[in-house]
Amino acid sequence: MSPAETILQLERLPASRLSSLDGRGSVLGGACFSHPALAPASSDLPFLAVDMALPPGEAAICEVWHGHEPLQSGRHGAIRYRQGDTLLYGCLSLDEAPAECGNDGPPPLQATAEAAYRSIFELLDARGYSSILRIWNYFPAINRESHGMERYRQFNIGRQDAFLARGRAVADNVPAACALGSAAGRLDIAFLATRARVISIENPRQVSAYHYPSDYGPRSPTFARAGLASLGGRDMLFISGTASIVGHQTLHHGDVAAQTRECLQNIAAVVAEASRQAPRADFRLDTLAYKVYVRHPEDVDTVRREMAQFIGSTMSTVFLQADVCRADLLVEIEASGGHAVATCCPGI
Repeated sequence: MSPAETILQLERLPASRLSSLDGRGSVLGGACFSHPALAPASSDLPFLAVDMALPPGEAAICEVWHGHEPLQSGRHGAIRYRQGDTLLYGCLSLDEAPAECGNDGPPPLQATAEAAYRSIFELLDARGYSSILRIWNYFPAINRESHGMERYRQFNIGRQDAFLARGRAVADNVPAACALGSAAGRLDIAFLATRARVISIENPRQVSAYHYPSDYGPRSPTFARAGLASLGGRDMLFISGTASIVGHQTLHHGDVAAQTRECLQNIAAVVAEASRQAPRADFRLDTLAYKVYVRHPEDVDTVRREMAQFIGSTMSTVFLQADVCRADLLVEIEASGGHAVATCCPGI
């Protein structure tokens, strides 16, 4: 099926080519990854500029989502968004400002995460988008402790507080998501929402993240392992950031090759579960688009080799250097499928 026949397309291109995109065309929005972060190409387009390093020798990269239906742009507070009848893509970047009540209030990241998610839910409720397909969260020093708690755990509290405040479920029917440590900058969030029904997919090899025990923080992470939706007559799958976790425990400490294989086993299990619920979709590992976050740049070649052996050499993949949500995790992999994928350059 050609891109023109699909309602959603992912395009990957060097950041140097972003300015060539037509802001009034099919572009929904996207994210650019570079170190330091690049300024958005246009104030009319919702593009997230994430300060995140790429492996040595690779240029700054952008992921661009195209929606093949009439689109219009808008703003809601700090959120820039673009929408059609079926899909809405939005993004926002917020400084970590202290809560209004000062020193007695929550940590800055927690307060900022809650404010960001409240704003997202306000926008979606106002525009009539009932479901979130996917959310991407990036913020610096994700594993560092401050205010007596790891920053990722602070983020989880703020995110869940916003879900609860807006009457949203915090278990079962929750969106696919990831949270990664950027090199610097603000709390950067991008999201893809829809008016269609989204089915949350869980992994039978793992405890659902929203049921994690208190060992991992006072609030469990609010995300599903994947989201499945029928868009424009095609089933599409958005797989959350996936790591070397079985049950709720990290496996293969210090072994990036084994952690990569465990990630891929988990992704395979999610794909199998999604295929069970949408048997006509024909989701396959070798047709998914992958984004791979590696903690140490010297591990990229090992991760790439393991993925090629497990999946094949024809996969569409972007590699980024990022801290993962647990300090003992060396790699995290996300994926999506069912939509069209366009790549401008060989090797991406």
